[in-house]
Amino acid sequence: MTSSKIKKEVKEWGIFAIILLTLYFTGLHTEVAAFTQRIVLATGIANPDTTPLEDKEKAAYDFTLTGLDGSTLDFETLKGKVIFINMWATWCAPCVAEMPSIKEMYSHYKDNPDVVFVMISFDKTAEKAGKFVKKKGYDMPVYFPNETQIPKVYESKGIPTTYVIDKEGYIVYRKVGMANYESKSFAKMLDGLIAK
Repeated sequence: MTSSKIKKEVKEWGIFAIILLTLYFTGLHTEVAAFTQRIVLATGIANPDTTPLEDKEKAAYDFTLTGLDGSTLDFETLKGKVIFINMWATWCAPCVAEMPSIKEMYSHYKDNPDVVFVMISFDKTAEKAGKFVKKKGYDMPVYFPNETQIPKVYESKGIPTTYVIDKEGYIVYRKVGMANYESKSFAKMLDGLIAK
């Protein structure tokens, strides 16, 4: 390789590194990564697999969460409803990427008394999550774990993680990783659970 080619390559890598560092230090890296992942979601590659779980586990209701407004949600009060739980954080690009599809789904079901959405944020502060949802115009209910730990049945190796609990109290859907929740198959699954 000639010295002019080496200089050109070093310059290109330097520009690339400056762009990456700028994105990182301005906090935009999550947004850029989420935008890229949203493109993947739009292709349908990441549509949720709604095949029923073979080994359905009983859901746990013995915990409370704290809302953005400081209110307490006693999970016991949700028994008998279809519950969509999504565990996420503002620093998680796949979480941010799937959020618009969850917003659309929430908009469709929010007035249905038989289904409840519980968005559990793992951000360090409620303020950070609150600013994020306000900026994005998301109106899904956002909660935080408090001193009581989230039950073991909801433990996951990563986020985003999504669960759906049926009216009988069984976890019928579990997904670790991002998905496009605007898919027809997911809506059909939810409609079926609501109708029972």
